[in-house]
Amino acid sequence: MDWMLKDLAESVPQTRHVVVLSSDGLRMAQYGTDTDTADRLAAACAGLQSLAGAVATEFPHGDGRMRMVVIEMGGGFFYLMAAGARAYLAVLADEGVDAGLMGQRMRDLVARIGGHLSTPPRNGEQGA
Repeated sequence: MDWMLKDLAESVPQTRHVVVLSSDGLRMAQYGTDTDTADRLAAACAGLQSLAGAVATEFPHGDGRMRMVVIEMGGGFFYLMAAGARAYLAVLADEGVDAGLMGQRMRDLVARIGGHLSTPPRNGEQGA
C-alpha cells in the first residue's frame, strides 16, 4: 500500500502527510511522516470520524455515514475520507494545495483499494 500512498502524495503538490487508519484510531499505513506523528493523527481522526458520524445522523434522508471531512486551519488543510468498512484515509496538506485535486485523488485511491483498506471488527475472543 505504501506506493499508492506515495502516488497520492506526489500527484498533489503541497501534500504533507498521508495516513490510513482503522475506525478505532490505529495506524495501518503512512507516507511522508514519522510513526509517532502518524499515530497521533490516527488517534485524533478516530474521534473526528465519530463526531462527524454523529452529525451525519441528523440528516433525515441521509444514510448516517460520514464520507469526507475537510478542515481549513492556519497553515493548511486536513482531509478525512471513509475508505472501506471501518477504515479511513487522512491527509494533511499545506495551504497552497488544490482542494479539488486532493478530493479527486483521494476518491480515486479509495475506489482502487477501498476493499483492501477495510478492517475486521475487533472482538475480545481473538486475543484469548
